[in-house]
Amino acid sequence: MYENQKIKSFTDLEAWKEAHKLVLMVYLATKKFPKEELFCLTNQLRRAVISITSNIAEGFSRNSSKEKIQFYFIALGSLTETQNQILVARDLKYLDKENFNKLATQSILVSKLINGLIKYCRN
Repeated sequence: MYENQKIKSFTDLEAWKEAHKLVLMVYLATKKFPKEELFCLTNQLRRAVISITSNIAEGFSRNSSKEKIQFYFIALGSLTETQNQILVARDLKYLDKENFNKLATQSILVSKLINGLIKYCRN
């Protein structure tokens, strides 16, 4: 986060910005998944990844640090679910090595940022 910048909206949070990038990356990648996966892995992966940004946004709007942390932990859980599903997609050869690496790298960045938010709220 920027020290001199006032955070006015959840969209100002670096964790949300980077998670939003991950959402867009996942949506783009899943467009290439087989049609038979539309209501299975494609749907599950999209729901998990969108849950990350949704829970960061909801946590931001909460008043108490305890409530904020609860939603940020839910976002982390959705991120872990997303990471698992990305691994499945890779193993099923729905993602090539380059796309998998981009998604994995972005997901690690998002994890670090959400953990930073949790640490900040605890202090």
